[in-house]
Amino acid sequence: MALLLPTADLDGLRRRVRTAAEQRPGIYRMLDAAGRVLYVGKARQLRSRLLSYFHAKYPDDKAARILHAASDVTWEYVSSEFAAHLAELREIRKCRPPYNVQMNRTRSAVFIGVAEGPAPKLSCTSTPSKQQVRYYGPLPSPARSAIAIRVLNDLLGLRDCADRMPMAFAEQGDLFDTPRQAACPRYDFGTCSGPCAGLVTEPDYRQRVAAATAFLDGTAIAPVDRIVAGMMGAADRGEFEMAARWRERFEALEWLLAATTRARTARELLTFVYRDPGLHGDDKAFLIRRGAVRACYPWPATPIEHEAFRGVVADERALEGEPAGPLPAGAIDEMLLIMSWFRRHPEALRRTTRLDAWM
Repeated sequence: MALLLPTADLDGLRRRVRTAAEQRPGIYRMLDAAGRVLYVGKARQLRSRLLSYFHAKYPDDKAARILHAASDVTWEYVSSEFAAHLAELREIRKCRPPYNVQMNRTRSAVFIGVAEGPAPKLSCTSTPSKQQVRYYGPLPSPARSAIAIRVLNDLLGLRDCADRMPMAFAEQGDLFDTPRQAACPRYDFGTCSGPCAGLVTEPDYRQRVAAATAFLDGTAIAPVDRIVAGMMGAADRGEFEMAARWRERFEALEWLLAATTRARTARELLTFVYRDPGLHGDDKAFLIRRGAVRACYPWPATPIEHEAFRGVVADERALEGEPAGPLPAGAIDEMLLIMSWFRRHPEALRRTTRLDAWM
């Protein structure tokens, strides 16, 4: 098989890396002939990481394929491995390089999404990226999350059809020339209110969606109340098989309520100032709130610097934060990165300080 020739002078590129790159934390970018970013990577030891690309075998190794497609490589140094993770994530978000697939992260957790639109719907996803969707999570079990969402949809009569399905409400009766019929049997089973066929009014459907989001926010448990009533009614009538099915639904929503509560609590706990030690004494102060880095400064070493940073913390505390329930789509990857960092480096938690302790 004829192999494509590399677009760059690999020998010259290797010499430049050997000569100029240092063994320091940093990020690097592989660029094509037009200067567009093909790939962004991070490294704790930048020189070694870049040189490893020249030892990869083409076309079997992804590193060799990236290098073969690139015409140039640029890099910049940061103070620490944590800073490299954060810089890589933000650079990928900004450039969207084609060789960075899903930000190089394999997720086992999932999120519950509440889509916008005339008839919002609930769904599970491991790739929360749409801007017009409110997300809840992360939740630890894709299978149990999917079961719980199915129960919630069935109890509240929410649709689970494709986004491209046309929606029409009862007050839009002039759109129907023939008798109304739902597009799937869920309406006949009593588990969907039928917004695809004008069988529910828009205010009624919105109220059902509001009940679902209130449950996910942890401010109401109306769906659980309905399950308890159904379970007790079935037991009183001696319908024990039906009562067992109600019990399974109860357990599914009980798990979902606990999982979303734990996710909210974990996110709230990710609010502090983190002292990140630099490898060359250039420690940084990261102001983190609900899993998002809000500011980064050199660690205050003098009383004046400490007082100035205290003002930064005071300004942040004075801001009204986003609601504790749904997550903004743009902040999810950064939140997951910070969760992962402190899970893999529990000793780093000893270098955190609550915001009120700075005051």
